[in-house]
Amino acid sequence: MGRTLRLLALVAGSLLLAPGLALSQPAPATPGAAPAAPAAPARPAPPPAQSVPIGYIELLGDLRYELMGSYANIDFRDIGRPFEGAEVAIAEAQQTGRFMNLNFTMEKFEGTTVEEMVAQIDTWIAADTHFVLVDLPADMLVELADAVAGKPVSLFNVSAQDDSLRAENCRANVFHTMPSYAMYEDALAQYLSTKNWRDILVLQGPLPADELISQAFQRSAQKFGLRISEVEPFVITNDPRYRDQTNVALLTAGKRFDVVFVADAGRELARFVPYQTTQPNLVVGSAGLTPLNWHWTWESDAAAQLQHRYEELALPRQMNDVSFAAWSAVRAITTASIRTRSGGFDEIQDYLTNPDNDFDSVKGNPQSFRPWDNQMRTPILLATANSVIARAPFDEFLHEFNVLDTLGVDQPETACRMTR
Repeated sequence: MGRTLRLLALVAGSLLLAPGLALSQPAPATPGAAPAAPAAPARPAPPPAQSVPIGYIELLGDLRYELMGSYANIDFRDIGRPFEGAEVAIAEAQQTGRFMNLNFTMEKFEGTTVEEMVAQIDTWIAADTHFVLVDLPADMLVELADAVAGKPVSLFNVSAQDDSLRAENCRANVFHTMPSYAMYEDALAQYLSTKNWRDILVLQGPLPADELISQAFQRSAQKFGLRISEVEPFVITNDPRYRDQTNVALLTAGKRFDVVFVADAGRELARFVPYQTTQPNLVVGSAGLTPLNWHWTWESDAAAQLQHRYEELALPRQMNDVSFAAWSAVRAITTASIRTRSGGFDEIQDYLTNPDNDFDSVKGNPQSFRPWDNQMRTPILLATANSVIARAPFDEFLHEFNVLDTLGVDQPETACRMTR
């Protein structure tokens, strides 16, 4: 009996030690039990994220950003370049893009000639980069746009305000997220009209940009029923022979007006105009109440959060007109990509040029591109040094299709003739 038990134990042990035998044999089925479910197939790996690269070009040594009017080691004008605004928008888009399997990136190029920039754009196109932000003066922007015409690339103007870029020098391959002079001055003229401050003295500086600003405001004044009493030229010099063109009291003496409009792109004389006039007149334009694409004190519509994100990146600088224009350009491109679920040039381009599509402005009215000149519609803020006083357009001015088209050149007035 003992021998029999030992044999049974040896047989049982050999069964347990047989390689894979115990694991591979199914357990005996229990009567009435459901059959075991088959193992779930392994999930396929998700496809790689679709890359949506964006280019960024700026001019080395751009005189528009030079510190101007430095006096006694105090720099009163340092407007900063737009690039940080684009970086903020890329960071925002990356967060959303992860859920859409889209990867947004940006590469910056600094050049001194249009030829260098064209070569870089050709390199980008070969690497499937088709949307490029450009921070260039108006003449270089037109030259660059002509040099890449017919290629699968769209340029986004983030700094040049010249009205000619939206008129006789408009190009189908250039979108403008920077407002034009006409948009700025229409916003200011609307405000003055609502206040019934209609008699305006214009002080115009000697720079070419000063003349462009002055001309834009004079058109806006006529458009919204203001009266230009006189246009007085001023110069910035210590030469006593030009005293009557440098002294604000002399420039404003003996004249009747409600408001002084200052056209001073450098803002060197403009800062001396408030409180220096012979009468207690308001000052607007390049000093006093100023039309802006962005102001750091704007708080509505999630603007404060955007301002904080910018300051985390660019302190001590605060977001300004050009950095908001760069933010808007990247925002438009990435929004088009997310909504079309594509990184393709044709899909994004079609979305951008569809007049029924719009983009977040963080300023109330949604932004969109005008089909007749590729200018982005956007509200304009009217601000002093430390406060936004009003936001244009104003309720008193209506439009048949889009109230934002009361700011700037509307379709019936445009001199832009472009074919896509």
